[in-house]
Amino acid sequence: MTGDIAIAMIVDGFTADAAETVRTIKAHTNTPVIALVIGDPAELVNEINTQFQLIAITENFGWGENANALLKNISSKYLVIMDPSTRFTSDAMAPVLAELSKGQYSAVGWRGGLVNTEDEWRSVDDKGAGEVDVLFSYFLAINCLDATNAGGFNNRAIYYRNADIEFSLRLRHANGRLLQIDLPLEQARHHGYYDTDEEFREVQSKKNYDRILERFRGKSAILSPRR
Repeated sequence: MTGDIAIAMIVDGFTADAAETVRTIKAHTNTPVIALVIGDPAELVNEINTQFQLIAITENFGWGENANALLKNISSKYLVIMDPSTRFTSDAMAPVLAELSKGQYSAVGWRGGLVNTEDEWRSVDDKGAGEVDVLFSYFLAINCLDATNAGGFNNRAIYYRNADIEFSLRLRHANGRLLQIDLPLEQARHHGYYDTDEEFREVQSKKNYDRILERFRGKSAILSPRR
């Protein structure tokens, strides 16, 4: 996919819900969409058209590696990585593209926040729209060149949770700025969290966050202005 911007999502099961998300995207924007599907694409096959493509893989290489594969192989200037649970209620792409095109921010997203330094970097506080330290992968629009220069996502991140925080801080460390804005989006059931084995979820989330603490904790110079 070439052009200014494309949308990508990683789909691991719950394909009917992912297909519904694709339909909400189609209803509100002509932006190209690609899904990296682990296993049987099932209902998503019915959504294939000139706007929507899918790639089905049989082996799950982990969220970070899958996200990097999308970043590497989609040749648009900007890329939205979004969760299959996030749905459009109107055109979310026009305001995102407008902000990215100004060249001031390496990433623009829907949900994020500031690292809580008083909590020893162990949490993130949502301060609403504005410049942030962290953006979450519910809907994360990135400048592909800036993301690549910052090292992309960590291939060691098997699970999505906290991998987006690590990526955000990589961007900040590379002098990238991140902007949280209000967008016409809503979240359906987040299967990636609620319907994942609890032990796997907690173990992998902790691994991801431990890497964050080891590399970034205390490096307050990389953080955005407090507010």
